[in-house]
Amino acid sequence: MKVNYKGLATSALAFAVLVGANSVSNAQGRGRGRGQERKQENQQSTEAQNNQDQNDQRRAEQEARRNAQRQQRDQQQQQQQAGQQQAAQQRAAEQQQREAQRAAQQQNQRAEQEQRSQQNRQRVQQNQGRNSDRWEQNKQRVEQNQDQNRARWEQNKQRVQQNQDQQRAEQQRRLEVERQQQQQNQQNNDWQRRQQQQTQQNGDWQRRQRESQQQDAWRRQQSTGTYSDRNNNNQQRDWRAYQEQRASQYRQEQYRQQSWAVQQQRLLEQQRRRAQLAYQQRYLQRVRQDQLRLQNWQYNDYGPNNYRYNRGGSYYETNRYGAQMLQQAVNSGYSEGFQAGQADRQDGWAFGPQDAIGYQDASYGYNAYYVDMNEYQYYFREGFNRGYEDGYYSRSQYGRYSNGTGSVLGTILQTILNLQLVN
Repeated sequence: MKVNYKGLATSALAFAVLVGANSVSNAQGRGRGRGQERKQENQQSTEAQNNQDQNDQRRAEQEARRNAQRQQRDQQQQQQQAGQQQAAQQRAAEQQQREAQRAAQQQNQRAEQEQRSQQNRQRVQQNQGRNSDRWEQNKQRVEQNQDQNRARWEQNKQRVQQNQDQQRAEQQRRLEVERQQQQQNQQNNDWQRRQQQQTQQNGDWQRRQRESQQQDAWRRQQSTGTYSDRNNNNQQRDWRAYQEQRASQYRQEQYRQQSWAVQQQRLLEQQRRRAQLAYQQRYLQRVRQDQLRLQNWQYNDYGPNNYRYNRGGSYYETNRYGAQMLQQAVNSGYSEGFQAGQADRQDGWAFGPQDAIGYQDASYGYNAYYVDMNEYQYYFREGFNRGYEDGYYSRSQYGRYSNGTGSVLGTILQTILNLQLVN
């Protein structure tokens, strides 16, 4: 590799010339600007000094503020420490006070426990003494009670024996009363059956007699053309005599019923049927009042038989007043039956309408005219049976009862009587 020394030398020379020129220029410039630089340096040094003073002042103020804050923090910390110390001292004092109080309470409790223990020991000793006394007293009472119980047992034994004897006697008496009642009822039923048969026979015979007399009169009318006044008077006299005879028979029947009522009253007293006995007394009182009414009652002719009714498959005729009497018989029977049924229910007696005096008598409201006794009694008992059932079971199936008066329903009355108007 070859080096161009000649080029290098030329370059070095040129560089030296350039450097020398620059040095001359710089030397001239430095001479002119040195005064200005000094002036600027003085200004800069003044400004620097001012800035340094300001910075020192700011640093001093910051340092003062930091010292003040540090002192404030130190004071706050000291106050907090003082408050904490004071609180700790207060808590310690309170703790000491609580411990002192606890110790005092414990001491008081121990004293109270000791006192209670002492009292309990005293009570135990007293109870032991009282228990000993009571045990002795109880022992004496037990012995006395045993003696009393033995005496009572003997007395109870005697009472039981007496009660058994009384019960056997009462049972025998009741059996005797029931037997007598059954005999009396049987006798009454037989007597009533005979009376009904006899009355039925008399009624049938009298009805046949009247029909025969009417036929004879009709034949005489056909033969003569008219009735004579004498025949009319004779027929009216015979009819009135027949009615008077029936009234006399009714009065005799009432006397017999009164005698039977006395026997029935004694039987009810023996059976202790107070309600039924009261009903019987009321019924007899009503019958007596009805008899007083009949003493002043006069017979009137209410015209021909223009009504008929059916009983037992046969038709019977009666006049307007007779039809009213049959309706009255059913309603009166219902009213009396209702009261008798109520009485047996109150007495706790068994269902038995045929044992009541109203059913046995069945004549209340009868006036002995226009309707035969057996007819009136038949329809009275028809109403009585229905009224007794309603009264015994406290209902209103067949009729209505209020304030001592009862009546059957219209449909039931029509079913019983089947009463028809004959033109």
